[in-house]
Amino acid sequence: SSRALSSCSVTCPREKTKDLKTRLGILLHKPELGHKTGSSSKLQLGSRRRDSSRDVLEWRESFDQLLKSKSGVNAFHTFLKTEFSEENLDFWLACEDFKKTRSKTKLASKANRIFEEFVQSEAPREVNIDHETREITRKNLSGATSACFNEAQAKTRTLMEKDSYPRFLKSASYQDMSRQAASRGTSKRSHT
Repeated sequence: SSRALSSCSVTCPREKTKDLKTRLGILLHKPELGHKTGSSSKLQLGSRRRDSSRDVLEWRESFDQLLKSKSGVNAFHTFLKTEFSEENLDFWLACEDFKKTRSKTKLASKANRIFEEFVQSEAPREVNIDHETREITRKNLSGATSACFNEAQAKTRTLMEKDSYPRFLKSASYQDMSRQAASRGTSKRSHT
């Protein structure tokens, strides 16, 4: 019974978190429960004037263009939060930051933190990768190099590019941003 208690203390909070995410997702998509699909509750991404019109329009050219833009990453992250899948982008960004680490000591500690937070089975913010990739990444930790997350990062990136990115481009928030950017571009040309 002490084994059952220790098992529950490890898995129950995670199960509760995943259950809560599911329940919040259901609530988010029910207009009668406070989430309106009208313009007042859309992501307030279109109001960010610091985004240049060209940047916003370039995001639809390729996923790479989106990831190169700080405001694009922020807009995409905000969108992913509405889908409860921001951990994919957070993991990708953590890997990009990890690759810049030069200290061997920091490299090992960062690698363990990233693995525990995103990669290990039942991690608090577990990304959706296959068992084989998870095991390869686990083995890579023993001799942590800046490349130890490359395979997991690539799979997560592909998942975002093929799944979340097209939905982002079709989202009301991006459509609004795109229309505003296009109209700003048109008005600038008519004044010159």
